[in-house]
Amino acid sequence: MTRIVGYVPGAYDMFHIGHLNILRRAAQECDRLIAGVVTDEVLERAKGRPPIVPLAERLAIVGSMDCVDEVVTDVSSDKVVMWERLGFDVLFKGDDWKGTEKGDRLEADLGARGVRVHYFPYTVHTSSTALRRLITGT
Repeated sequence: MTRIVGYVPGAYDMFHIGHLNILRRAAQECDRLIAGVVTDEVLERAKGRPPIVPLAERLAIVGSMDCVDEVVTDVSSDKVVMWERLGFDVLFKGDDWKGTEKGDRLEADLGARGVRVHYFPYTVHTSSTALRRLITGT
């Protein structure tokens, strides 16, 4: 019997319902779910600002979820790096990536390795960016 290993990377800064939604949905689509929490440095390079919640706390929060089988530190914005380390079969992302340059690149890079990218509806009404703006006024 083939077991499907799923991977869902994210910042998980200021954990909210969108994070919960993608983790729960991803768990339903695979036999084993690994959640990758990006480092503070990777997040700062990608978003241009550090997270509000430090890595150790984000790892603890995501790792406490019943739907997550394993939590790892995601050390690169290049998901091939994480695939080489973990060997997952499917990567889960919000559909805000679908059809974008970075989403197309992600699909091509992982597809060349036999990994599919599965998109879930993005939770529009709640995001870490919106929460940050509300809290900090920026």
